[in-house]
Amino acid sequence: MISNTLPYYPNSAKINSKNHLEIGDYDLVELVERFGSPLYVLDEQTIRETAREYKKALADFYPNSLPIFATKALCLQAVFAIMAQEGFGLDVVSAGELYTAQSIQFPADQVFLHGNNKSKEELQMACEYRNNEGGAKTIIDNFHEIKLLAEIGKPIDALIRITPGVECHTHDYIKTGHLDSKFGFDLEQLDSAIELIQSAKNINLIGLHSHIGSQIFEITPYQDAARIVLEQYVRIKEKYGIEFTHLNLGGGFGIHYTESDDPPNIREVIKQIATTVKSLLSEFNLKEPTLILEPGRSMVGRAGVTVYSVGSTKQVPEGRLYVAVDGGMADNPRPITYQAKYQACLVNRVLVDEESVCTVAGRYCESGDILLKDINLPSDIKQGDLLAVFSTGAYNYSMSSNYNRVGKPMMVLVSNGEAEIVLRRESMEDLIRNDVLPSRLIDISESAKNQISQKSWKEKVH
Repeated sequence: MISNTLPYYPNSAKINSKNHLEIGDYDLVELVERFGSPLYVLDEQTIRETAREYKKALADFYPNSLPIFATKALCLQAVFAIMAQEGFGLDVVSAGELYTAQSIQFPADQVFLHGNNKSKEELQMACEYRNNEGGAKTIIDNFHEIKLLAEIGKPIDALIRITPGVECHTHDYIKTGHLDSKFGFDLEQLDSAIELIQSAKNINLIGLHSHIGSQIFEITPYQDAARIVLEQYVRIKEKYGIEFTHLNLGGGFGIHYTESDDPPNIREVIKQIATTVKSLLSEFNLKEPTLILEPGRSMVGRAGVTVYSVGSTKQVPEGRLYVAVDGGMADNPRPITYQAKYQACLVNRVLVDEESVCTVAGRYCESGDILLKDINLPSDIKQGDLLAVFSTGAYNYSMSSNYNRVGKPMMVLVSNGEAEIVLRRESMEDLIRNDVLPSRLIDISESAKNQISQKSWKEKVH
């Protein structure tokens, strides 16, 4: 049941006089009638207001800063365009994400290329992506990348990613800041990396990068990481005479998926990080670097809602009630991958008198395709009802697949009663677009098709 006190639905969500859920002043029942289901719905108001929260907090507590959107959370041209309008940069991790930025002429000097195994082609793209203000930057993750950049020979600004040894209370698969990580340099490798970069000549080293995890609810780990990183700034300044101009403390800020989640608000996170950094700069007698933060999930997660149509139901004798919907693990792999939990309600009748416990199952051919386990939904839920799952803006589309050869859903951006397609629904033709049928398999005559009769097939089998 939705109410004005629930923290996991978009800023514009409300219940209209028909007892329907609205987002962006658009009735979601009418939205599905127009565009079909499953349907990713993205609330533009939530994205913009969240961006402005970050910008305002940074302006108040650390003006020399640049928030950059972690595009792996949701890589779409429309989202990138909103980020540009709101004064954000981009954190990209592949040639595809970088190309998406280039395709809308996103300011090159605001783009940072990440990744633990960048190809030479990806690094070349970053080196060549430039505008009047400067070029794209890269986060160096290993010695191999330094050698590749040296071979390319083109000038590029770079930061070194380090593992500061800070652990967060998050899922094991998404911890990235501890010492045993595939990402970045351990501190004892840092000097060797710096010296190799200096020998490369074309790499302009501007700072260090640290990222400690994802869906983080605590502020202390960021403060601990800031101290560890800035201690390296002091040491590097003394040993190499380099005073870094940029400090990247990563992202990973958590959001509400359920009422039990308890992330700190954006302003408090920024205030505490900024206050800590300023205090350490004063303590260490360092010049103020540009502070870079990389929110991703917190920028778009709560802006997204996925709407499904209810199909079959199954009551296990003396057991669970299963409610099946027309999507599942292919459009939202997080429950089966991370055991992620979500909240939901019926779109077409939000407020109801009686609820019962049920489990929402996906349509895919996997026993583990369960979207919502043991959730309260209307007791008389039936075929044709529409189910909205909240906080699906981050990583759902990004991690989606065509499992069972099912097309990915459409995504619409809603605002002020208007809905615009920002991602087309995949068609049957899209599903076979990249298939290649060898020529020797094309010319199959009718006689060849039918030459194996049922009898001869049985004989062949036996």
